Amino acid sequence: MQPVTGANALLERPAPVGLTILLTGVASDSHTWNLVFLQLLFEESGHRVVNLGPCVPPELLVDSCRAERPDLVVMSSVNGHGVPDGLRAVQALRRAADLAELPTVIGGKLGIAGVPGSAEVRQLVEAGFDAVFTDADGMQPLDAFLTTLAERTTLAGIEAS
Repeated sequence: MQPVTGANALLERPAPVGLTILLTGVASDSHTWNLVFLQLLFEESGHRVVNLGPCVPPELLVDSCRAERPDLVVMSSVNGHGVPDGLRAVQALRRAADLAELPTVIGGKLGIAGVPGSAEVRQLVEAGFDAVFTDADGMQPLDAFLTTLAERTTLAGIEAS
């Protein structure tokens, strides 16, 4: 059998699978419209969403990740406390051996003084976030991250079968 190449390769390539996304607000953030918007956006793109809602403490996040076994955790902040709350949440996930490798991202209004600088973004990444999306980024980088993760998940499923 010859390998599939060219345009036929695109036709033969399996469509990315929908991810299971655990969506959460940070502990001090009571906003919900951002979570509803993201849930609808993700579901419209074919993903399954478990929306924990606002004001989620790190312990509840860890327990929910263990119960749901998501492909990705998305944290959203609107109140500007995403950096300190996000740090506590991702550190709790990374301390849990069974969740240490779970892809986790954060985005929104992460600082009260506007868009966080490179030092704050670096701090979030070093604490364990796979990606940090600020107000200034828009939705395109998050969409690209989801697409890449979905394709990786699809390929892993193919290789496992």
